[in-house]
Amino acid sequence: MAFTAVLFPAITIASQAHPLRHRILSPKRGRISRTLALPPSADLPALDAPVALAAASSVAALAAAISFSDPDRRRRQQAEEVGGGDKEVVRDYFNKTGFERWKKIYGDATEGVNRVQLDIRLGHSETVENTLAMLRDGGPLAGISVCDAGCGTGSLTIPLAREGALVTASDISASMVAEAERQARDALADHSGAQMPKFEVKDLESLEGKFHTVVCLDVLIHYPQEKAEAMIAHLASLAESRLVLSFAPKTLYYNFLKRVGELFPGPSKATRAYLHAEGDVERALRKVGWKVNKRGFITTQFYFAKLFEAVPVGSA
Repeated sequence: MAFTAVLFPAITIASQAHPLRHRILSPKRGRISRTLALPPSADLPALDAPVALAAASSVAALAAAISFSDPDRRRRQQAEEVGGGDKEVVRDYFNKTGFERWKKIYGDATEGVNRVQLDIRLGHSETVENTLAMLRDGGPLAGISVCDAGCGTGSLTIPLAREGALVTASDISASMVAEAERQARDALADHSGAQMPKFEVKDLESLEGKFHTVVCLDVLIHYPQEKAEAMIAHLASLAESRLVLSFAPKTLYYNFLKRVGELFPGPSKATRAYLHAEGDVERALRKVGWKVNKRGFITTQFYFAKLFEAVPVGSA
């Protein structure tokens, strides 16, 4: 449904093969990591005194602006307008203005889609591709029951159904669920062997049942850490064999960029964004008897997400 992307005027370290993205595919078990080659200090241009002073002044001014900003006030106003908290703001946004925006981002058309939206589309599609690769690594998906929690417009639900998975797809937004169901009917109409997914309008707290695999992509960004921990525990209680999560990582660098982004709120950033430290997510999983089995990291200019596949402790 929602996105693990956080929109900022971000700085990217580009690779030669993919100048705007880094893709980590994790087809094997175990920890996946990457090393970025940085230029040696001798290759970096020296700053003369005036330039260095100007740069320092700019950083100081930005830091001061960040320290005095009050993004929480705007969020409180949003909550008051819809008569609730973060969840009600998210539901309202993705049923109204957010629905049209993210339907366009998750779609295939390029007309009327700006560079930032195309970049987010790329990042989200990489997350979906990496998730499918993780799931396929466990064997054929045909006949496997999968809960797609926060399905959005069906970007993961539909390819899972094409491969024969028995998918239950849900989202907090009725508009998103209706669009996902419409797209699934069109995409699967002539696809033999595919079973139409079961679609439900539900938030994460309301999900019930047991599934071989539970997937929750780009949703934890809407939950503060204390609530995210409870949601991780709830999702794990629904899964029998695998739980796949994506989340926006909390680091000093990304937290700084998030604060910069909050200085320039616009209609495209209408919900609160929460970053989560890797260690916090791992601890939440360990508390309920799960461990991280595979890892991925997807980043473009305006999208970044950590991807975890977790399995019960004691699994081979």
